[in-house]
Amino acid sequence: MDKQEEWLRHMTELRKRLIVVLGVFGAALAAGLYVSPQVLLYLKRQPAAGAVEWNVFAFTDGLFVYLRCAVLVAALITLPVLLYQIWAFARPGLTEREAKGTLAYVPVSFVLFLGGVAFSYYLVFPMMLRFMMQLNARIGALETYGIDRYFSFLFNVVVPLGLSFEMPLVMLFLTRLGVLTPQRLRAVRKYAYVGLAVFASCISPPDAVSHLSVLIPLLALFELSALLATRVYYRRHRAALQPQS
Repeated sequence: MDKQEEWLRHMTELRKRLIVVLGVFGAALAAGLYVSPQVLLYLKRQPAAGAVEWNVFAFTDGLFVYLRCAVLVAALITLPVLLYQIWAFARPGLTEREAKGTLAYVPVSFVLFLGGVAFSYYLVFPMMLRFMMQLNARIGALETYGIDRYFSFLFNVVVPLGLSFEMPLVMLFLTRLGVLTPQRLRAVRKYAYVGLAVFASCISPPDAVSHLSVLIPLLALFELSALLATRVYYRRHRAALQPQS
């Protein structure tokens, strides 16, 4: 009975936190619907979109792009709230030190995601777009781009790279759980390199400069993540060996 009451209490708390997240998302979506025209005009003025005419091939193309932009704005606004609610839900099971350490993950995770989005939009996406347009010109194709396809291409590049910048936090979290150790990191490094190379080749144009422009930052991010995870591991290991006063 006690376990059932505890389970019901956890579910009640989870429901309350989900309601908070959904409420914030609803308000953020309203804000996203309001600012989406300005966001789309800003994107249109960027050099990446300067040579591309945003044509519509169906009456609903503009509507879908407008709604997609509003949802993306709402998701960005809601992300810190979602991360904080996840932390607050797990807070009772953490020690005071763990709670303080993991709370820092919330703003850092948001900043890393924004950094990944900025990197992919201002550096990777223009290279990919330029490569595709040059390839079309070589084969004599008439370029007529639809706005829906343009933003589908944009989101397929920006969102995965934005998420890949969460790598340091994921590795630190797994280290804190004891899943990752320096020995395991050394063992999986070569496989991680291969995986990152495949990932970079999937989201970058098939030329060496573009591929390396994506791969090198990802490898640097992995090595930085591994360095931080190793330092955290040995710091926790030394703390565990010290006698309790």
